[in-house]
Amino acid sequence: MNRAKAFTLVEILIVVVILGLLAAIVIPAFGEGAMSARAAALIQDLRILQRFTLIYKSQHREVAPGYPNGNTSSTPTESAFVNQATQSSTSTGQTAAIGTSGYNRGPYLAKIPTNPVNNLNTVQILEDSSPFPEDADNSHGWIYKPATGEVRADCTGSDTGGNAYYAY
Repeated sequence: MNRAKAFTLVEILIVVVILGLLAAIVIPAFGEGAMSARAAALIQDLRILQRFTLIYKSQHREVAPGYPNGNTSSTPTESAFVNQATQSSTSTGQTAAIGTSGYNRGPYLAKIPTNPVNNLNTVQILEDSSPFPEDADNSHGWIYKPATGEVRADCTGSDTGGNAYYAY
């Protein structure tokens, strides 16, 4: 008598249960890896923005980016900050398209980086006398204060180590 060799229902169920247990162990590890990658990207983007502000200030008569036409008596704006980062400029902070004659500084960035945690690339510019908000509110990608040169990520939450993204 020849019997066909096949798996029994019990053997198949045991294999399925084991695979389910393995998946339950492995999948959270991948989730933590993605969060760690976002946190690392956030730190890198903050460094890029901080370096831009330092280099810009050193090449523009110690005037930080954000002030329209480099005028520190004007209210700093997001559009001035973005233009000064992504366009060519003069030593006084006036901006023009890349390659414009007489505008021999910059561009410093191809674009404002997108915050990898909240996927926003807008910049909230604080006036000289305004303090930083107590907490992030996810309304922008970044918060920048020209008076101090400080840049923070405007995103709530914390990394896998419990450090708040806003405190980076």
